[in-house]
Amino acid sequence: MVAEALRHAGVEVEVHDDHFPPNARDDVWLPPVGERGWIVLTRDKRIRYRSQERIALIQARGRAFVLSGGSLSGLAMATAFVNGLPAMRQFVERYQAPFIAGVTQTGSVSLLFKP
Repeated sequence: MVAEALRHAGVEVEVHDDHFPPNARDDVWLPPVGERGWIVLTRDKRIRYRSQERIALIQARGRAFVLSGGSLSGLAMATAFVNGLPAMRQFVERYQAPFIAGVTQTGSVSLLFKP
């Protein structure tokens, strides 16, 4: 639902499971994502606290936007990311990789982690 909503909003989207096994560890898939220049959209708020994932993101010069809401429905996640697109685009222009930023349900964006 999230990918479809973003595509409808004009965003080019790659889905994790189209490129990596569904159970692939974050420290395995984050490096190729960063190397390809893709931006991670996730609801995994803990990614910035786990050292292996954080190191993988930093080394790959990755960029990630994390939903800050609790257990949101697919529709709520899609709405938050679509609402956040303008702020996310500005954020990407303002901050060099690597970074992790939070996205609220209303689409506001704030920096969560920058080495």
